[in-house]
Amino acid sequence: MKLSIIVLNYKNKNLVKYFLKNVLNFNFDFNWEILAIDNASNDGLNQLLKKEFPVVKFISSPKNIGMGAGNNLGIKQSKGDYLLIANPDITLNQESAQKLVDFLNQNPRVAIAAPKMINPDGTRQNTCYHWPKLLTFIYRRTWLGTTSAGKRHLQQFSYSSDELREPKQVDWVLGGCFLIRRKALDEVGLFDENFFLFLEDTDLCRRMWQKNWQVWYLPQAAIIHLPHRLSAGERTIKDAFSRLTWIHLISWLKYFWKWRSV
Repeated sequence: MKLSIIVLNYKNKNLVKYFLKNVLNFNFDFNWEILAIDNASNDGLNQLLKKEFPVVKFISSPKNIGMGAGNNLGIKQSKGDYLLIANPDITLNQESAQKLVDFLNQNPRVAIAAPKMINPDGTRQNTCYHWPKLLTFIYRRTWLGTTSAGKRHLQQFSYSSDELREPKQVDWVLGGCFLIRRKALDEVGLFDENFFLFLEDTDLCRRMWQKNWQVWYLPQAAIIHLPHRLSAGERTIKDAFSRLTWIHLISWLKYFWKWRSV
């Protein structure tokens, strides 16, 4: 089988429904499948799939095991040579999915190819970055990011629009939507499940590069992504103590400890 599309749900049944209604209209000239993974949402997704999307393979976790581990459940039960990892809050189109597949077909050392993500108004979202530094988290999560030093650091952390007009090798890409070569995953391993949420994509890309696989950004493949950011919200005192902020901080600490010798 050529392609497995894996969508992970956590209490977003309606978004998953919209995602599937769109994707099931695709008409590829190769064999493909769709898997929906549920992270203990208890929102009736299984019943919805049985009624409206029986062709979709449903996999359920008895508890919320996080982003990387949830996607790993789907990867382990999928059959495709290529794996399209997708959050349900994107509008995927067949043309862009085909371009990602074609790119991996034509470039055997590419492990991960990511599309351009755009807002509903057509503006580009930042989805690929240089390797983070210790200060990156502080600048992204606190008022220090509004200082001249913070702004300069964050600007250097992201790739500029001019750099991303053509296909480009990048350090890492966000895991909201990208295509992975199974052969590369078999060599470097699945998502590191020590990362509950955030940085699991950074870590996977870093392991790919470590084994001489490549990560690419493909702007000709464009998808719409709802404009919300889990990892960078308002830089306020309240935000500094939010649950997601602490999860993000823990992931950053785990990431830098894991890669401390690099």
